[in-house]
Amino acid sequence: VKVKIPFGNKYLDAIFSVPAKTLTHGVILTHGAGGDMNFPQLVSLAAYLASRGVLCLRFTCKGLNIAYRARAYKTVVEYLKLSDDYKLSGVFLAGRSMGSRAAASVIRQLSQDGDDDFIQGLVCLSYPLHRPKLQSKLRDEDLLFIRCPVLFVSGSADEMCEKQLLEDVVSKMKAPKKIHWIDKANHGMAVKGRTTDDIMEEINTQVFSWLTENIELEHK
Repeated sequence: VKVKIPFGNKYLDAIFSVPAKTLTHGVILTHGAGGDMNFPQLVSLAAYLASRGVLCLRFTCKGLNIAYRARAYKTVVEYLKLSDDYKLSGVFLAGRSMGSRAAASVIRQLSQDGDDDFIQGLVCLSYPLHRPKLQSKLRDEDLLFIRCPVLFVSGSADEMCEKQLLEDVVSKMKAPKKIHWIDKANHGMAVKGRTTDDIMEEINTQVFSWLTENIELEHK
């Protein structure tokens, strides 16, 4: 289902992937600095989750300014929260690369405003912890503030997220967290000798099983 979400004097293009059965939870997905909501990893993940009962809303926001991207993301969260068509008890924010930074920023803002009951967790695909070869400047400030569960899915050869550095940051986080390493994958999640479909299957199953664990925990 295609929708246009009002954002200032513009609209954000978005697509709902709607499960056949009753919904309780949703995932909002967005892309990195390049590409849009039709980036193959996002399309694959949305279809996989929707076929297993999780509503997915993916959207495009082209800005390269992180504050602008976070504002757009926050607008999408509010839109879904107030939606009459889909009454959800909670939502997980997810993004690829810069999109996961925007998602982390939104969760930090909402928790500081005391308005994060709707947010159940964060999924970071290829979180860009630093620029290539600039390991001294870490983009970890939002992560250290987050309290909801966080899943990182990263390539062990990601040039924007050195393995040891992410493990160090994660060890300092106060949130329940998990890292799933895609062996030998780069920032784009490509691995020599493995097909894209094979890698996407690994990512999708990891994300879904983590979501299921966290939805069950919340209902216990």
